[in-house]
Amino acid sequence: MSKTVNPEETRHLDTGQIVRLMQCGALEDCHEAVERYLVQIRFRELESLMLRLYIGMDLYLAAQRFAEDVGITGSEFTGLFGTIDSLSEQLRTTDGTTSLLHDMVEQCIRWRIAHAEEGGNNIVRNTKEFIDRNYMHDDLSLPQIANAVGLSPSYLSAVFKRETKQNLSDYLAKVRIQHAKELLCCSGRMIYEVAYEVGFRDYRYFSQIFKKHTGKTPREFQALANQKC
Repeated sequence: MSKTVNPEETRHLDTGQIVRLMQCGALEDCHEAVERYLVQIRFRELESLMLRLYIGMDLYLAAQRFAEDVGITGSEFTGLFGTIDSLSEQLRTTDGTTSLLHDMVEQCIRWRIAHAEEGGNNIVRNTKEFIDRNYMHDDLSLPQIANAVGLSPSYLSAVFKRETKQNLSDYLAKVRIQHAKELLCCSGRMIYEVAYEVGFRDYRYFSQIFKKHTGKTPREFQALANQKC
């Protein structure tokens, strides 16, 4: 039996798949999705106890972090699944580890659903309010926004997309373009000045995004708007 975990053996273990399942997966698909993951990493063929422990502990920590993101306290989580120090016995067997993984992922999805029902609208509202107050900063980023609303970037992205049917980056761009349209109307402002004021440092990129959202270049839009003034 190996006494250490070989990094080469763990290279294919993408715990991100399980995190994405907890973030976005449907409860009814949970069991099948976890099974696919276990087959993919050939979990039931592992002979190394240390590798099984490594996988189990890694997934336990991922589930615990996710639970915290949706408002579950550490004591609530450990009350159901034990502390990480107490897991060794359950993780010693393939069946024990598999059972724990299924239970954790299913419970995390249940917590996510309950959290979304209670706070999804609040999360979106708070996110939009923060963007509306800070869209003009060119360095505004997903981590900054997530920190402002008290969530992890990945969880915020998942909730925002689920609730609004659009990516957060698309919403930010839409807000910036709307303000750009207001600044361009009935004014002689230079295009690069408007781009800077709504959070774009790159004039060419601003023009591309503006045309994508309006069908016109900023200069075309300004010319038409000024004709109507």
